[in-house]
Amino acid sequence: MRRIVTALLLGVATPALASPTDDLKAVIKDHWAWWLSENPLSATALGVRDYDDKLPDISLAAQDKSAAQAQKLLDRLNAIPEDGLSETDRANKGVLTRILGEQVEGNRFGQRMMLFTTYESPYQSFAGLGDGLPMFTGRDYRSYLTRLAQFPKMNAEIISITRQAVAKGYVQPCAAMGQFEKTVDGAVAGAPEETRFYGPFKRNKPADVSEADWAQMKAEAVRLIRDVLTPEYHAFSKFYVKEYQPKCAARVGASYLPDGKAYYAFRARWHTTTNLTPEQIHQIGLNEVTRILARMDAVAKSAGYPDRQAMIAKMRTDPQYYATTPEQLMQAAARQAKLIDGKLPQYFGKLPRLTYGLREIPKETAETTTTAYYSGGSLAAGIAGNYYVNTSKLNQRPIYELPALTAHEAVPGHHFQGASQQEIDLPEFRKHAAWFTAYGEGWGLYSEYLGEEMGLYDTPEKMMGRLSYEMWRACRLVVDTGMHSKGWTKEQAIRFMTENSALSAANIEAEVNRYISWPGQALGYKIGEIKLRELRGRAEAKLGAKFDLRRFHDTVLAQGAVPLDVLEGAVDRWIAQEAAK
Repeated sequence: MRRIVTALLLGVATPALASPTDDLKAVIKDHWAWWLSENPLSATALGVRDYDDKLPDISLAAQDKSAAQAQKLLDRLNAIPEDGLSETDRANKGVLTRILGEQVEGNRFGQRMMLFTTYESPYQSFAGLGDGLPMFTGRDYRSYLTRLAQFPKMNAEIISITRQAVAKGYVQPCAAMGQFEKTVDGAVAGAPEETRFYGPFKRNKPADVSEADWAQMKAEAVRLIRDVLTPEYHAFSKFYVKEYQPKCAARVGASYLPDGKAYYAFRARWHTTTNLTPEQIHQIGLNEVTRILARMDAVAKSAGYPDRQAMIAKMRTDPQYYATTPEQLMQAAARQAKLIDGKLPQYFGKLPRLTYGLREIPKETAETTTTAYYSGGSLAAGIAGNYYVNTSKLNQRPIYELPALTAHEAVPGHHFQGASQQEIDLPEFRKHAAWFTAYGEGWGLYSEYLGEEMGLYDTPEKMMGRLSYEMWRACRLVVDTGMHSKGWTKEQAIRFMTENSALSAANIEAEVNRYISWPGQALGYKIGEIKLRELRGRAEAKLGAKFDLRRFHDTVLAQGAVPLDVLEGAVDRWIAQEAAK
């Protein structure tokens, strides 16, 4: 009776005899319909064509309206008793509760007005719009052109929000942003046909479009890029240089922003899906650094070096470890990816159907961004996942890092996990909208660790590269909390990473800038990987000879992206089931 009264107070039409399961299904259904309307680009990519003529509304008013709707859905979820739900339903409720709760909490901070980092911006996302949408029919291309034409409204909103952010002190630190305006101008540099915006029109003509209409569409794309998008991109660049740059923050660290300490504590909880404090995370990082240093020392001595510093110095400077052309680096990455592909059936019982490709990071962002990243695909939309590799500053991109890098970004890391998630029998919101940094990035880092068992690190240099990558993520716990919670400077962060990892100077600079401009995100990697290795160790200890590594991996991936406590519960149930066999 309590649920019925609560539902009526919330204005929800609930049958008098609805069960908790029915109530949960109704909330999940309503949430998914609402989510698709809020995310029209994702809706199109998923085959829902009701919003093909729309871009997302990024205005502050829309953010407030969205948070209010999230709270209404959250209230409905909280009114559903746990006792009447199955384990699967409890997991669905728990995941959705966390997603909605974090949206509501995050909307309370003025930092929501900070729309760009050194890692991503609306301008790079929009430049890649055509890469994430289905492009099969004339309707697809007309929808794409319609959306390009709407960018001036979005750009006006970006500038308006950013201007308000500047006025209220929510600005990125000067030390991190470098020449950010060049990443904006670079997206529209050169002839319209050379930009990423024009990319879809370099494909084959859709079968349902005549030659005359195809030529007209191409001409319209050129016009939009030249006369609409290019001026808009330059308008933001000028705004950034004239109004934003002079007001950028003099000190690094989220704590120096208004309500910064509370904001950073929220970000730490969000990205780790734990209640760990920044101080606790900092100490975990220091402990991991000490542990990994011992392994690095052992590798260096086994390779004949007096210490790890001597080996790392050699690896950082010897030309034999570096590609001399972008194509050479891409070929090495491609070979590494295919070598791992051939090993996957030994470690996984289920393999995803969606393929992945290899691309270079766009040149306008390459020099200031990370060494690689992954972009998800969609089998329904005909879009492969893509492993992006940075081919700038080749003397800073050692080939010995490729085994760990590829394991993380492609397989069995982000591509493998993301493609698998799309095929799981879960509610749509969990397959397509759920993302938790600690799970997703923790799996990526665990995949690097798994590379040891796969035999990927077959030289001392590759093993040192793998350990350096693990050290990189351990250092993140230290320097991210150091800068955002303990008052560290950028120079302190760079010095700590230089002394403890084998990363090149360019990579360290780019990474520290990323942590400065994107507080807390870097914390999820090591916290998630530690939990995954802990759960595996628990399963091995309890199951003994019954432990099957492939079944363990399938169990972890079968959850999709979940908070770490939900994952732990699922693994513990699997352990009990396996033990009972």
